[in-house]
Amino acid sequence: MKEANFSFIVMGMTKSELIARLAARNPHLYQRDVERIVATVFDEISKALAGGHRVELRGFGAFSVKKREPRTGRNPRTGEQVAVASKRVPYFKTGKDLRDRLNKEAVKAAGLAPPESTEDKK
Repeated sequence: MKEANFSFIVMGMTKSELIARLAARNPHLYQRDVERIVATVFDEISKALAGGHRVELRGFGAFSVKKREPRTGRNPRTGEQVAVASKRVPYFKTGKDLRDRLNKEAVKAAGLAPPESTEDKK
């Protein structure tokens, strides 16, 4: 399987920026088709989560739903106790490949990369 080369630096990205980048990288596709693809992927993930299912994208991560139990909270203005009902919340756990890639970049940026072995170069 060919690995995608996403070598651009992004400080943050919106859905429209993602669509624009994908359209630029795939000039054989119309922008409206890229918009439809992105919307469909997000919609399918949302539907699966709403149905209580887990969505796993190998190498990237897994989306799931966690249940938060009811609890007693506090109104920040008055300090009054407030009952907070139970709810379901989306949860994302990074995949090993993404986690390794992020940590490799962080180690490089911090200058903590181990010195290259001379045996590897032989």
